[in-house]
Amino acid sequence: MKRFFSFLITVAILFVITTSVSFGEVKLPAIFSNNMVLQQKSEVAVWGTAAKNSTIKVTTSWNNKSYSARTGNDGTWKLKVATPVAGGPYEVTVSGDGKAVKFQNVLIGEVWVCSGQSNMEMPVKGYKSQPVKGSNEDIMLSSNPSIRLFTVQKDKSLQEKNDFIGDWETCEPENVSEFSATAYYYGLMLYKALKVPVGLINTSWGGTRIEPWMSDEGIKKFNFVTPPDKNKEGELSPQTPTVLFNAMINPMVGYGIKGAIWYQGESNRNEPDNYALLLPGMIENWRSEWGIGDFPFYYVQIAPYDYGTAGLNSAFLREAQLKASTAIPNIGMATIMDIGEKDCIHPSDKKAGSRRLAYLALANTYGKKGFASSGPVLKEMTVSGQVVKLTFNNADNGLTSFGKELSCFEIAGANKIFYPAKASIVAGGVTLFCPNVAEPVAVRYAFKDFIVGDLFNTEGLPASSFRTDDWK
Repeated sequence: MKRFFSFLITVAILFVITTSVSFGEVKLPAIFSNNMVLQQKSEVAVWGTAAKNSTIKVTTSWNNKSYSARTGNDGTWKLKVATPVAGGPYEVTVSGDGKAVKFQNVLIGEVWVCSGQSNMEMPVKGYKSQPVKGSNEDIMLSSNPSIRLFTVQKDKSLQEKNDFIGDWETCEPENVSEFSATAYYYGLMLYKALKVPVGLINTSWGGTRIEPWMSDEGIKKFNFVTPPDKNKEGELSPQTPTVLFNAMINPMVGYGIKGAIWYQGESNRNEPDNYALLLPGMIENWRSEWGIGDFPFYYVQIAPYDYGTAGLNSAFLREAQLKASTAIPNIGMATIMDIGEKDCIHPSDKKAGSRRLAYLALANTYGKKGFASSGPVLKEMTVSGQVVKLTFNNADNGLTSFGKELSCFEIAGANKIFYPAKASIVAGGVTLFCPNVAEPVAVRYAFKDFIVGDLFNTEGLPASSFRTDDWK
């Protein structure tokens, strides 16, 4: 009998504990934690779960104001709080039915989502036997109370998830070492220029295509993308459309952000025509899901690399990325034609791409002036006899090769055979000549798998590879 009563008491205790955790505890997704950064001067969403049909109160220390919401029958709640100009640290307290969660060391500033494949994932310390140039000193000097780092743990799902694993961390050497190099250097430059706190959310997975990063609604727009079987069992490939969005993006959709940066494309290089549609499609998809308007989105064009004889010349993918840069509003592309490495797909000069992303953001999103933010882009081609002249946008102060002979240009006639061209920088552009081409028809610049670009504007930003033909 005593054992029976002991059993009943144990069951009762477990029931109370389980009920408290499942139906009464105030709980928020991992994106809300100590050390978080909230987007300044906005109405930021805060959400979570608690006991059904209960009142939730969120109190913010910067204005000592409380905001209330009522949970539904499923226990979910969501509300928005007003954030001030950048500053902190502050506290945010979330309470309901006597239980409270307090978030401390909260900053108000600029929040950016940083996503893509291995070149975004690559940590500041580098991969094994693949360094990040200058990283050891950068890590050693990285302590900064105004920068915060969040890394989303890799996960995949056929269904949308409400949470992921991750935590806001302070900017200290041991945390910076493991964090995305591209994201960190980008955030560091924003901090130096803006003098406000910066929050960086790294959600990336090496080797992945773009389709897994789009939602169900996003991929419906593309008849060349096969939707996944939601009932599929067994091991799930991270290349499956929607599965990374579901697990690594959806849990933070709605979190207050300023914008996003992206570094991906290598895994889609053999379908450049599709990628030219998918990249702006994914951006529009994320914007639709967030519901905060056309937030800025900047991305790194993939670097030249020797992919070998299998597959397409990766210049076609770079061309697709160049086309995407003007497809929709409020986006921009950082070109890194000058830092590719023939035998390593992960360029060690991560600062170059990050700086160029930051130039785009500082000029176009934050309205800073007095510096260039984009490299030269072909404006017009004219032909006079055997001489071709090219003019460029984003080169008001002229062009340069930094003293080197221009070696990346080719000319072709109607026979579609390209020959190396003698190129010279002149007032207003570049002139090309090749004695083997009597009647020039088309020009290509750096249109190869691996090549080191040599054309820049005077401010030192490189031109993308490009071509004037559409020959296959």
